[in-house]
Amino acid sequence: MINISNITKYAGGIPLYEDVGFQINPGEKVGLVGPNGAGKTTFFRMIVGEELPDKGAISIQNGVKIAYFSQNVGEMKGRSALAEVMAGDHRVAQLAANLKQYEERLCDPELDPDEMTRVLERMGEDQTEYEKLGGFDCETSAEVILTGLGIGPSEHDKPVEDFSSGWKMRIALARVLIAKPDCILMDEPTNYLDMETILWLEEWLRTFKGAILMTTHDRDFMNRVVNKIIEVAQGIVTSFSGNYDFYEQEKAIRRRNNEAEFNRQQSMIRKEEDFIARFKARASHAAQVQSRVKMVEKIERVELMVDEDEICIELPEISRGGNDVAIVKNLAKSWKNSDGSDKPVFSGLNAVIHRQNRIAIVGVNGAGKSTFLKVLCAQTAPTSGEMLIGPSISIGYFGQSTVESLDENATVFGVVQSKLPKASDGTLRNLLAGFLFRGDEVFKKIKVLSGGEKTRVILAYLLSAPYNCLVLDEPTNHLDITSRKVLLNALKRYEGTLLLVSHDRFFLREITSRVFEVDRGEIKVYEGNYGYYLECKSMV
Repeated sequence: MINISNITKYAGGIPLYEDVGFQINPGEKVGLVGPNGAGKTTFFRMIVGEELPDKGAISIQNGVKIAYFSQNVGEMKGRSALAEVMAGDHRVAQLAANLKQYEERLCDPELDPDEMTRVLERMGEDQTEYEKLGGFDCETSAEVILTGLGIGPSEHDKPVEDFSSGWKMRIALARVLIAKPDCILMDEPTNYLDMETILWLEEWLRTFKGAILMTTHDRDFMNRVVNKIIEVAQGIVTSFSGNYDFYEQEKAIRRRNNEAEFNRQQSMIRKEEDFIARFKARASHAAQVQSRVKMVEKIERVELMVDEDEICIELPEISRGGNDVAIVKNLAKSWKNSDGSDKPVFSGLNAVIHRQNRIAIVGVNGAGKSTFLKVLCAQTAPTSGEMLIGPSISIGYFGQSTVESLDENATVFGVVQSKLPKASDGTLRNLLAGFLFRGDEVFKKIKVLSGGEKTRVILAYLLSAPYNCLVLDEPTNHLDITSRKVLLNALKRYEGTLLLVSHDRFFLREITSRVFEVDRGEIKVYEGNYGYYLECKSMV
């Protein structure tokens, strides 16, 4: 259906990849994986024609309809949310516009009979195609998709320009889903979606009959949707027949086999070189020496697979702190609306956070998860009730406000140095190297960094300071799967108390020991890990 053949693509004069290729077959669901900057998004852009390869060709079977969801949703205005989504099916929208024009034309009392006949004929043809394409069900489908993506019926007629950028992303995603394409290209579709919406989208894609090529940092989402993995890494493209778990297992096997083959070849080459060195001065062995020299020169060398860059996190020693980290008593919080009225977020919250708890804070968007964490960290005051912090508790906080508070004109090195003033320049450089800021990259200004790079700057100093309680609100956003895995391994070694909001189910299952669900203004406590919480929810 889509054939990528012998593609070479340069970025800033440096090849992203050379002479690579893969295929997407009808109905195939493919996950595109690889480190940030490897060129995954570039493949999407080349397939839809937004960029051209420097060499090679991308061929798309005649009649194949492709829809593309990217992080750049473009400008949206002048329509309601529902109308914007319905416009995503371009052919149906065009036919609907045609039918409206025909109706207006036929209302003309001075219309010539012959022209009326021609209009009726064209109207009949377009109406047949409109019905065949499901045009009469388009509005209903758009309503279902919008609601599934978290935009309820009460907001369907709201002007699209009144939505925030995060909600516009959902509208753009709905436009892609309603288009009924043969292949959907999806670049990070789960970004900024809450858990309920992720689950809905996951199920929609599982039952979708067409092909999918997608990137996502959510390994659970990928595991449940895709049946093939294409890895883009270090200029090489490799295919794996299976989901993400299979890819990891198969890659580990290939790496072991590669290492064994490399070692066997190196051992053989050393023996030949030893023979050459020992007998090259002897005339009686000249023929044998020359033969072996030629053989060694002709050997196709096995390249040892190089490990991907990973965030290396070394945790400092932390003080023990009290047994009760925080006691929540009748906690309530309201925000002020623009008209001065109160908007309640939650009230009557009661809970106890014990030392070394690893708590997942879950709940739908708007339930108050982030607000609860901000009260805990004294980022905002409660409206009523108490948040009592235990003795000798030091809290490190990561949240959206942390990212926004970074000094845009400061350098990466300057930000970390200001947070860790006692550390030497060498220590700070080693720390930043572990977070993939090497050489002159440490002098990059914050304002030129991507979201993932800003997150790494914050994690660099946050996890290097001796906090005995970490409060992390969506720390995995913008981190690729490898970086998430390394962060997860570091947090598993962390000996303090951890409170975490994340929409990454794998991350939550691996690390949490309790779950606080913020729901309808109260906290429900589940005395088990995230898997236990999901089991309890499925039995309700």
